[in-house]
Parts: sequence; C-alpha cells; structure tokens
Amino acid sequence: MTQTIRSQDDALAWVSAHAASLDRDATYADQVVPVLGAAGFFRIGVPAELGGSGGGTWDAVEAIARVAEHSLTVAFVFWGQRCFIGYLLDSDNTALRERTLPALLSGELAGATGLSNAMKYLSGIENLSVAATPTADGWTLDGRLPWVTNLRRSGYVVAAAVEPTDGQPPAVVALFHDTPGAVRSDDLELLALRGSNTAAIDIRGVASGAGELIAADARAFLPRVRPAFLSLQCGMSIGLARASLAASKASGSAARAGLQARIDGIETDLADAISALRNGLADGSFAVQAATLFRIRIRLAGIVREAADLELDATGGRAYLLATTGDFARRWLEAAFVPVVTPSLTQLHGELERHAALRAA
Repeated sequence: MTQTIRSQDDALAWVSAHAASLDRDATYADQVVPVLGAAGFFRIGVPAELGGSGGGTWDAVEAIARVAEHSLTVAFVFWGQRCFIGYLLDSDNTALRERTLPALLSGELAGATGLSNAMKYLSGIENLSVAATPTADGWTLDGRLPWVTNLRRSGYVVAAAVEPTDGQPPAVVALFHDTPGAVRSDDLELLALRGSNTAAIDIRGVASGAGELIAADARAFLPRVRPAFLSLQCGMSIGLARASLAASKASGSAARAGLQARIDGIETDLADAISALRNGLADGSFAVQAATLFRIRIRLAGIVREAADLELDATGGRAYLLATTGDFARRWLEAAFVPVVTPSLTQLHGELERHAALRAA
C-alpha cells in the first residue's frame, strides 16, 4: 500500500484517490482487500468474541454504503468479502471458521461469495453448475463458476454450491486459491469495475471433504443467508444514490433551483427505503417474507437510476466534457451495473410473479 491505513477515514481517502483507476483497470485491485481490512471494515457486524467489532448485519450494510459513496468497485469487493464472512458465521463447521476467519477479517485473505448460481437455483431459475461425485471421504467436484468477484490472486477462498450425483441434498463448500483442480481464469473483460478481481473458476476433479464443508444442506442454508446476501447488496445502491445526490447539490448549476423538488423527493424515497430495510433486518421478517426484501432491492435500484439522472441534469453539458465530468461518468456506469447484479431486477420481478401466482393458487 502506498500509504499507512490507520482508520476508516484513511481507507475511504485511499478509495477516493484510486476510484477512477479501480473502475477502468486492475492496477490497484490487489490492494483493496488489505486496505479495507486494515481499517477494520470487515470486522463490522461480526461478534467481538470471534474477532469482530460487534453490531449486526445493518451495521455492515451501512459500512458498504459508506464505501459505495466513493467507489462501487470497492463496495462490490466489500460485499463479496462480507458475504463469505457471513457464511462462516452461519456454518456449523467451526474448524473451517477458526482456520479462515482471522485472515478474512484482517484482509490477508479474500473471500468470494460464489453463490450467484445457487441463489438462482433457489428460485428455480437454473440448475447448479458444479457436480459432486461421492468418494470414500467426500466428493470429487466438476463444473464451472462463470462469474465470481474478489478472486485476489495472492489468496482467496470462494463458496460454491454443489449438486451431489447420488441424489443427496445440494451442499455448500469452500474452495481455496491453491485447491488442486480449481483454476482461476484471467479477469473478465468488464465494461467497468475492472479492479474487482472478477473472474471465472474452472473446477475439474477437485477433492472436497468435511474440512471444506460450509453447509451440508444448501436448501436449508441458502434461505438463511439470503437476507444478508441481498441486504448487503442494497448497501451498494444506498451509497451510490447518496453520492449522486451529493453531487447534484454541489453542482452549482444555474438550473439547480428547479431541481430542488426532485432532490427532496429522491432523498425522501431513499430514507423510506433505508428505514424499511433496517426494520426488516431488525425484526427478522426477511427470512420468512423474502418478497418484501426483493421489492426493497428493486426500489433502491430505481432510486439509484433517478439519482443518476438527477446528477446528469444538474451537471448538464459539463458531464460530457472530459475536463469537467468529474466522477459523473464513473457513477453513470456504476448505476447501470446495479440492475444486473445477481439476482438481477429481471430475476427478482420473475420471482415476485411466481410468488403472486402461488398465492393466487
């Protein structure tokens, strides 16, 4: 790292200074996790007795939002890391947790969620992409994870849902960067967010046993972790919307007076969505009422788009001049990414339609 990180403010200053580069290339990609770890971001919402700073999932959502105000790339990495940490907190495999959690919290090891395919499977959208053939002491895994974020080359662990070939329930396992047979691809050629260490993993003849088992029954595990998976994702939308609103207020545009009503309206909508998200996490209702969380995620994506449109109107023609666009162009592309993060808005709408059909039946 080019500077010593002693506080969260130091980390956010580093993120701001490198946000443009992290959006367009991988020059600083491998520094993201150590920077956030050194500032204690990964300890937020983790019990103190396990090395965290206490609090709950909402505190981690707010932390991701703070980072997203400066860079969605870094917030995306944060989301992946914090999701994997959450899987360990929810796992019965204490040995795996003791083995990996300290390095994840410090930022020495990168954690990747890898469960996008599994969340689609949970909704009946697609089959699991990794097959698990039983062996004497576990499974042999074969398949592919086509899109995984936070695969830091110097060290990562990724969660993968696997489908046993003998009819046993799907399971969730951990794959490490040095697991024989698990091969990371080159970084995906993304339109933006190029510093997020996003790649694919080919899995051929990988041995997996009890030591790598996160959850023996994915169908029971995934609904438990989905509220945090989606809520932490919402933190990215919250932070990005706040950044665009702040830029609109600071634009100094002569037409600003005509935009004030829109600014006020979006801020009100954002505050209301945040309140609904926080309350749902606090009372645990998302675990049994997933549709409510889906609607909040959809709503926040809409707010992000409105905030980005507002920033464009407030900035005017300066947004299309390289000398004066500032961070607008980066945030515009970031806003375009929000609807396609798994589960995408299309998938969420489809799931809500399925829920409605089941209720009607």
